[in-house]
Amino acid sequence: MHFEINSTNSQRDLFHRVGPFILVNLGIALIITLTICPSCFLSLDGLRDLVPDFIFSFLISSSLSFGGSVITDWLDNRISWLERPFGRLLATIGLYLAYSFIISFILVFFYALILDQIDFKDIPWLEITRYTIMPMQVAVVVMAIFTTWSWLGEWRKAAVEAEKLKTEKISSQYQSLKDQLNPHFLFNSLNVLTNLVYEDADRSAEFIQKLSRIYRYVLEVQQEDLVSLEKELEFAKNFLDLQKIRFEDKLQFRMETQDTEGYFLPPLSLQLLLENAIKHNVVSKENPLFIDILQKDGSLWVTNTLQLKSQSGSGSSGIGLKNIFQRYQLLKAPAPTVKKGEDEFLVILPLIQIDA
Repeated sequence: MHFEINSTNSQRDLFHRVGPFILVNLGIALIITLTICPSCFLSLDGLRDLVPDFIFSFLISSSLSFGGSVITDWLDNRISWLERPFGRLLATIGLYLAYSFIISFILVFFYALILDQIDFKDIPWLEITRYTIMPMQVAVVVMAIFTTWSWLGEWRKAAVEAEKLKTEKISSQYQSLKDQLNPHFLFNSLNVLTNLVYEDADRSAEFIQKLSRIYRYVLEVQQEDLVSLEKELEFAKNFLDLQKIRFEDKLQFRMETQDTEGYFLPPLSLQLLLENAIKHNVVSKENPLFIDILQKDGSLWVTNTLQLKSQSGSGSSGIGLKNIFQRYQLLKAPAPTVKKGEDEFLVILPLIQIDA
């Protein structure tokens, strides 16, 4: 039963390959025959006289097409259009014209022999060569078709492979950027926990509980390119609640959002901004840190009061903002905007919408 199914599939594949080949060459043969004697199609006797010419034209066209296909496939495995275009063109022209002349000459010879137009005692080689010119004209057309088809096929294949490599490279770069976030977040959180343990055991226990829930989210989004705005905002709130266990009233935040449905962000973008704000600014009773997260004009505006620690310099960790910018770039999304004033620092994250 399995053999019968395979046999049927093979026959179907053969028909799909041979069927169009026969139909195309029948059409070419018909055009050639019309060119030879258009008026012959106006009478039954004329059609009868054209039958040998039609068969001959079909044999010529089929032989040249088949040979062109074989030569093209053979050259595709040996000479690349992209690496050696001139050499490939010369090889195609030389091989195909040589093949076409030999095949055309043989077919013209046997055609004349069948119609009793030649005598073996005095074979008109020059005449046969002259009649070979017409099939050679067909050969030039067929060669042009196969050459164009082969070149376009190899160009398309190269373009697809190049795009595939480009996509894989971008995916690898994006994954590398995401992989920075996991140890970065964990390292900073453990540093906070270490300090908190010495300050307040009860608060450190609460910190650990909240940290475990937050870290679960970090692991969940590790393989995601984008996360919904709703999830990212929920995570940001949990992250700030976690930080308030340590800083209490020294840290204040406000979140105002509109319709979050259909909007996305690179995962942990907000966490990086919030972490940088806390890390590089003074957070004290005298100088509490205020953070605002506002959804506005298709973007998310993240603002914090600017009260840099003396050793913070510009306030950039080398991972935070750079990581976010690179991920937006790899996603081919509009770049974030950074504005630094005298007393506040603003980052505008464009919200990404995915076409359904």
